[in-house]
Amino acid sequence: MPAVRALRDAYPHFMPLATRWMDNDVYGHVNNVQYYSYFDTAVNHFLITSGWLDIHQGDVVGLVVETRCTYHASVAFPDELDIGLRVERLGNSSVRYGIAVFRKGETEAAAEGYFVHVYVDRETNAPVKVPADLRSVLEPLITSEGERA
Repeated sequence: MPAVRALRDAYPHFMPLATRWMDNDVYGHVNNVQYYSYFDTAVNHFLITSGWLDIHQGDVVGLVVETRCTYHASVAFPDELDIGLRVERLGNSSVRYGIAVFRKGETEAAAEGYFVHVYVDRETNAPVKVPADLRSVLEPLITSEGERA
């Protein structure tokens, strides 16, 4: 039985991304490892452009502790993509980001998955509460599939 593919309208935020020649593998499509790079780029792009993440001097950083990706359809260079982002769970010290890869103009995801960040003190790596200003940035991304702690 084929898996149900995520739909574009389930994601409140998108980042455009162009595939690169080097993303393709010998089979002529984007290699599976590249999707994790797309996921990481989408999450961090959102956090940086929202004004929350200071990658050089911020006191709190998110460490990836779990990832998953389900592949539905191949993409290949020179496809233009839209990377969908939502918050599936906003916990005390962690966030589960739902992410999907869509070919530009398509409504069904070519791939979908998640990233879990645990937020820690930069110097000690000890988990910390998700800061209030980060919560306010993330709350608009919570969808009906999401939850908050």
